[in-house]
Amino acid sequence: MTPQPNPEAGAAVKAADRAHVFHSWSAQELIDPLAVAGAEGSYFWDYDGKRYLDFTSGLVYTNIGYQHPKVVAAIQEQAARMTTFAPAFAVESRSEAARLIAERTPGDLDKIFFTNGGADAVEHAVRMARLHTGRAKVLSAYRSYHGGTQQAVNITGDPRRWASDSATAGVVHFWAPYLYRSRFYAETEEQECARALEHLETTIGFEGPGTIAAIILETIPGTAGIMVPPPGYLAGVRELCDKYGIVFVLDEVMAGFGRTGEWFAADLFGVVPDLMTFAKGVNSGYVPLGGVAISGAIAETFGKRAYPGGLTYSGHPLACAAAVATINAMAEEGVVENARDLGASVVGPALRELADRHPSVGEVRGTGMFWAVELVKNRETREPLVPYNAAGEANAPMAAFAAAAKKHGIWPFVNMNRTHVVPPLNTGEAELKEGLAALDAALSVADEYTA
Repeated sequence: MTPQPNPEAGAAVKAADRAHVFHSWSAQELIDPLAVAGAEGSYFWDYDGKRYLDFTSGLVYTNIGYQHPKVVAAIQEQAARMTTFAPAFAVESRSEAARLIAERTPGDLDKIFFTNGGADAVEHAVRMARLHTGRAKVLSAYRSYHGGTQQAVNITGDPRRWASDSATAGVVHFWAPYLYRSRFYAETEEQECARALEHLETTIGFEGPGTIAAIILETIPGTAGIMVPPPGYLAGVRELCDKYGIVFVLDEVMAGFGRTGEWFAADLFGVVPDLMTFAKGVNSGYVPLGGVAISGAIAETFGKRAYPGGLTYSGHPLACAAAVATINAMAEEGVVENARDLGASVVGPALRELADRHPSVGEVRGTGMFWAVELVKNRETREPLVPYNAAGEANAPMAAFAAAAKKHGIWPFVNMNRTHVVPPLNTGEAELKEGLAALDAALSVADEYTA
């Protein structure tokens, strides 16, 4: 679709937004949201007719791009037949979505509890774990994000937690592996894995194994930096959970549904958790949907004992119809395979080549269509290009990088001192090369801030 400029309409949209919309995670008077006129495939455009290649997939959820015709048609057909129905009933789109998800989850995660998104999926996973074990504490990693609701944001291990952390949520944080900035003075992946597991087991011991309901980890952390865990780490966490009777929860809200080149990131590591949360890519965000995939043992806990939780819109028919169409389209069109193959043959090699040429690139890491480029002032010292949780003038280098990326036609995912390369999974090779060339130009701006 060719964007048609209509600046008057854009001004009206912007004015209404500024007058009435309260934006998340923002100081309201300091933001200037772009007015978006439309989107299709891997692109969106503004009311001035400027088009952007979306290297963010929205918020890493438009896994099959914008306006996929099969999903749009499924939503229209479901709306014409049954727009909504209460969650206590068996509804075709809900049942079929659960079946298709259960077919793809690892192990015996065959029961699906639907939520409205990822944060409330985490809330319910934690509730299930606490009720199943009769314990209260939850262990989670620093450098993690699990959602913006009260329990989920307390489980989160980044600065978005701070304003809401009253130290009453029963959460204990620990260090997960991250070799580039190792907390364990490790020099190899093997050392990082072994020392991170030793640290976790020590934390369990000092907190009291009998007090811990769950350990929750993003299979591959998303907004925190796409740190792919070293071989053996997740299997080691699984062993610790089995040893101490702790529920193992994997958060696949961002990493799931093909993002890593597998249906679920857990498949990369051969690990089966007790509970797994999902959202985002399950239906490309076309209608809000999330959920918890539940193991047989935990499902059995609630076989004759009521689970004390639910949502008015649990398994909403429109959202589930979108999930059915999304999963079927991904299977029919080889979307997961596309993410795996182009991630390995195009994105990874191109990013590593950029790292060789740009002094601002400290490390490139990722898999599938899930990559992070960590920007630094100095490669030798690994000093980040901007300080941790920088704002205002301190964040100027990253702001300049982002502005340059937009100028060259890509919309970047920027968080702290990183840019993430997370386009839709069905983005083509030519589009990827277009975006990577724009990223190359933007990195030249970041280079100006290196020492």
